[in-house]
Amino acid sequence: MKAKNVVVCLTRLAMVAAVSLIAASAASNEPENSTPQQVFDGMRQSFQAAKAKGVHARYQWDLSGPNGGEWWIDVNDGTYKMGKGKIDNPSVTFITSDKDWVAMSNGQLKGTWAYMTGRLKVHGPQLVARKLDEIFP
Repeated sequence: MKAKNVVVCLTRLAMVAAVSLIAASAASNEPENSTPQQVFDGMRQSFQAAKAKGVHARYQWDLSGPNGGEWWIDVNDGTYKMGKGKIDNPSVTFITSDKDWVAMSNGQLKGTWAYMTGRLKVHGPQLVARKLDEIFP
């Protein structure tokens, strides 16, 4: 039973590391984002269609705070759609505050630390969460 708990813990840490990379890469080589919308706009510019080929995944963000809200990305075999609001049946859901998401995207807050301290929650399979980093480097 202890080995299973270790595997679950390591799996979650790998997922959080992927989220850290995704958030940090959304702002790389760009001026720092100050709102979640700017983070998502930056992600639009980094989309890699070749890496999304064969991928069918839905991502949901639930961000609290004054600039918070709900955003989604639907990746479908080399294409994507992005918007505000809720998406049906998300594969992965990221839950955090608007300030923490922006801080993660600017590299000011490590996703692993946010996850371990309860400031970031990730629901869904780690492989799907990690794929987002390849699609939006």
